[in-house]
Amino acid sequence: MIVTIDGPAGTGKSTVARQLAERLGFEFLNTGAMYRAVALVCLERNIAPQDDPAVAAVPHSVRMIFRNNRLWLNDRDVSESIRDTTVTEVASIVASNPEVRKQLVALQQQCAEQSNLVTEGRDQGTVVFPHAACKIFLTATAEERARRRMRELSDQGQAVDWEALLADLQLRDHRDATRACAPLVPAADAQIVDSSQMTIDEVLNHLEQLARERLQLKATTVRP
Repeated sequence: MIVTIDGPAGTGKSTVARQLAERLGFEFLNTGAMYRAVALVCLERNIAPQDDPAVAAVPHSVRMIFRNNRLWLNDRDVSESIRDTTVTEVASIVASNPEVRKQLVALQQQCAEQSNLVTEGRDQGTVVFPHAACKIFLTATAEERARRRMRELSDQGQAVDWEALLADLQLRDHRDATRACAPLVPAADAQIVDSSQMTIDEVLNHLEQLARERLQLKATTVRP
């Protein structure tokens, strides 16, 4: 079974998806990390994120592998470096590149061929896995997402400005929602979960309940 978790930046999709996968005994696919890895390579190679042909060539030139929920890029663990704020900003731009999305979507679909999977991103339930048995759209107010991101960066020792973070999130929301290629929208059959007033444990418990209900329904449907 495939569980998709889509939603805007800063909702904690990666954290929730990883822990939900552990609870269910599923594999976890962090698709956002893939776009961040492309952004990291662009920065390292001085490729302008708006240079569509050059950016589109990046996925062909690297090898991405997930090992124990960490992303390796050409035999280098980039799990921490892709969380840099500059990488985050560039990732939002390169994710709008149709050719990049095409290549990474194909890679994501390959990952799901032989596994029960929890996957998170912007278009998992609408584009990558439109027939997934359980679709969730996780959201929260922009203000709450900015506060969460500020705490995360502060814990890492980075100086942050809440208003700048909020403005950046709002810009990314607009860019994600209005891009021509795979815009951020809930799937028609997705369960929408607003986590603004919820703790991580409360979100996890709720999503686990939704997933297990779908698992039970799926098992009942296929039972001879």
